[in-house]
Amino acid sequence: MKLSTKHLLGIKDLNREDIQLILSTAQQFKDVLQRPVKKVPSLRDVTIVNLFYENSTRTRMSFELAERRLSADVLNFTASSSSSAKGETLLDTVNNILSMKVDMVVMRHSASGAPHFLAKHIPAAIVNAGDGINEHPTQALLDAFSMQEKLGKLEGKRIAIIGDIMHSRVALSNMYLLRKMGAEVMVAGPPTLIPKYISEALGVQVEYNLKKALQWCDVANVLRIQLERQNQPLFSSLREYNLAYGIKRKLLESLGKDIVIMHPGPINRGVELDSDVADGPYSIILNQVENGVAVRMAVLYLLMDRENG
Repeated sequence: MKLSTKHLLGIKDLNREDIQLILSTAQQFKDVLQRPVKKVPSLRDVTIVNLFYENSTRTRMSFELAERRLSADVLNFTASSSSSAKGETLLDTVNNILSMKVDMVVMRHSASGAPHFLAKHIPAAIVNAGDGINEHPTQALLDAFSMQEKLGKLEGKRIAIIGDIMHSRVALSNMYLLRKMGAEVMVAGPPTLIPKYISEALGVQVEYNLKKALQWCDVANVLRIQLERQNQPLFSSLREYNLAYGIKRKLLESLGKDIVIMHPGPINRGVELDSDVADGPYSIILNQVENGVAVRMAVLYLLMDRENG
């Protein structure tokens, strides 16, 4: 089986079979990562450039580790220390990189749609590592892989995405993926952080009461409050947010059932999650980090396999 698409620009472009193929391939790579020798020659002689116009230690490290585990040649490009800081355009930068015979570009950019723009103009395969407030497809894939590992399947499961839905590309990618895989999805948070019409547009439920959302769900995927993307205050203070929407151990224990706690990181401890929840028995946050490498290995491998097929 091969992917139906040349690039990974967003979950929106994948079909259910693509998602299943990525998740099953990721399982094989996770098995490889448990071995004493964790490297495979699958992408030997393939050159991948990591083109990051936005800071992201976790995502970039995860991609770089995945690339090196597959034996690819890796170039790291950070916009702040490059010619782009001197005014070079995105297309100029990429054309210069492509003249070095690069096969794939992993890209993070603050502008929504930047990877889609590149995909139209250059022949290399593009992987979207997060674009503006649009999508973050590999995060949704690793979240789905982690849920499936914990719950056995996604179909029929109830997933609550809690927090800053308005500014989160993780939320959008998760909603697309979970709905395609047959899960029920609810978004929860303050009314100012949930876009109007989201229920009709994306087929998800909306809940403004945290406890009701937690009582409903099997999994709570808790999002970071993205203060850097808010150009106006959308709630009174972080302390107020924590009082109304912060997840505390006592609250979880009052539910009378176990739910799974997830977070794409980095966590604002004491805001969206208290430390004893983030580090507690309900949490699979460290599993998500571990699974990120296997899922990104699967994406890179399958995209190059399609190119060579």
